[in-house]
Amino acid sequence: MNKHIGTEPVVVFIGQSWEAEMVKNILENDGIAAYINNEYVGTLVPFYTTPGMGAVRVVVSRPDVERAKMLVADFEQDRYK
Repeated sequence: MNKHIGTEPVVVFIGQSWEAEMVKNILENDGIAAYINNEYVGTLVPFYTTPGMGAVRVVVSRPDVERAKMLVADFEQDRYK
């Protein structure tokens, strides 16, 4: 049996590079390991990875998804205040 079942990466945020860095820091400050995917390609040519802007992704492990989504939701709500 594969010991890595349930730990596959899950995208919890898609946005611009600076936003992704902020989200990653918020998650890591809460003890959630996160990494940024498509940082360079998403910054240089976002239309290459996803239509329009926002090709940079923040990724966490499956067991951390629920907590990460709550923190991302708080971030998204606060950035428009």
